[in-house]
Amino acid sequence: MLLFLDSVPYIIIFIFGIVIGSFLNVCIYRLPLHESIIMAPSHCMTCGRKLRWYDMVPVFSWIVLGGKCRNCKSKISVQYPIIEALNGIFYVLVCAVNGLTWVSLLYCLMVSALLTLSLIDWRTYEIPFGINVFLFFIGIAATVSDRGNLISHLIGAVCVSAFLEILFMLSGGRAIGGGDIKLMAACGLILGWKQIILAFLLGCIIGSVVHTIRIKVSGAGHMLAMGPYLSAGIFLAALWGNTWIGWYLSLLGL
Repeated sequence: MLLFLDSVPYIIIFIFGIVIGSFLNVCIYRLPLHESIIMAPSHCMTCGRKLRWYDMVPVFSWIVLGGKCRNCKSKISVQYPIIEALNGIFYVLVCAVNGLTWVSLLYCLMVSALLTLSLIDWRTYEIPFGINVFLFFIGIAATVSDRGNLISHLIGAVCVSAFLEILFMLSGGRAIGGGDIKLMAACGLILGWKQIILAFLLGCIIGSVVHTIRIKVSGAGHMLAMGPYLSAGIFLAALWGNTWIGWYLSLLGL
């Protein structure tokens, strides 16, 4: 019984996460098309039929419907339940690592934004400006709540993004995208300078390894969307960055 009671908050967090994940799917499809993510009702992408509430229960509706539209029987992308479930799992993971704190709430919002922009960038090679603005406001909230480390947050906003801006200008925009620069500025404000530098290094390593494999296996082109890889680095640095940095410094005797 005690174990179940301890699990209840995380069950609630997971449910909340998959509900938010359902909204993320709307953003992923509509933002690149510049469609409203609020006003237009949810509908089948094939027949246009307006969806009822029982067709939009996160994860479970897709399973019950067998991955098909109730009306026209066209296939519904498996992306829907995957994004919903991932968002719920990430919320639980964030809270399990950081506890049920204000920081966890900010990190959960950050994770949802990163998940959304990763899929959009993967498909379009573009990070929506609105998502970076949303992350910037999270950064302001994180900085205000951690006023004792104000300088760290402010330096974090510029230390990686300034380097990327220089790289952008020297390469004429071929080496890095403007959305990536804004992403690292906003998330640097959230995390602080130590963690955003680690996030950038992790993102570059993950991107190099994964994209090299993709080139070898699937013949992918040399052009890559950095958003998903930078997002992975940011996520890892947010959850375990301080631990890894502390471990590394201890090896150096610092």
